[in-house]
Amino acid sequence: MKQTFLNLLCGVAVAVILSGCAGINSLLKSGQPDLIYSKALEYYEKEKWSRASTLFEGVQHYYVGTPREDSITFFNARCKFKNRDYDTASTLLDDFRRTFGHSPFVEDAEGMYALCFYYLSPGPSRDQTMTGHALIAINEFMSRYPESDQVENFKSINAELTQRLHDKAYLNAYTYYKIGRYKSAITALKNALKLYPESNHREQIMYLIVDASYRFASNSIAEKQTDRYLSMLDSYLSFREEFPESEHTKEVERMAKHARDYLDRNNKENNI
Repeated sequence: MKQTFLNLLCGVAVAVILSGCAGINSLLKSGQPDLIYSKALEYYEKEKWSRASTLFEGVQHYYVGTPREDSITFFNARCKFKNRDYDTASTLLDDFRRTFGHSPFVEDAEGMYALCFYYLSPGPSRDQTMTGHALIAINEFMSRYPESDQVENFKSINAELTQRLHDKAYLNAYTYYKIGRYKSAITALKNALKLYPESNHREQIMYLIVDASYRFASNSIAEKQTDRYLSMLDSYLSFREEFPESEHTKEVERMAKHARDYLDRNNKENNI
């Protein structure tokens, strides 16, 4: 009995969907743009984004060059945005803001355009190209509309995305360190500091530079160890100067002592 009831409900749902699609198709074939536009707005008001978008797309060509062109284009783009089709929405919104620069909807369009990239931006373990696009769009928006009620939210998003870039740079460098590619790790860690000097990973990055430099020197052939231990000591001194109370102090002191002992022994042997 229960299964029969569920089958009945599914049948009713399918019938409703099909009737809705049939109704939309009939409207689109009616050749009555005002009626199509009116129904599209009705669906838009009810937040039935897919149906509204279908009708806006179907009626759009009737209104090219008319005062309604920008509103239809904007409403359709917003439908895509609300339906979480951010790839399509970003393209439509970019076209809109370039085509209708004086539209009353342009501020909202540029805000949604920036948010599309924010929602498309992945976590820090993945490629951050989209994060860069989001930061550019968000900062452009805040520069153009400093009085917008979205500015505070965008400031928060800006901080979040910036942190994501900091995390990505750190994780990339740490991956080299973890697999024992210490020369690459040193380069990547130094680049991370250069790109993001205010990173909240700064202490850990500087510690890893010392550690990776120490391991790199220790695993080097004898002819190169002196220069590499000296480079490691430079990194050690920079770390100790900036973070004298670090939890890593004991460990970097141990590495520095080993490096100095090696340099002292090597110097004595060369003077014999």
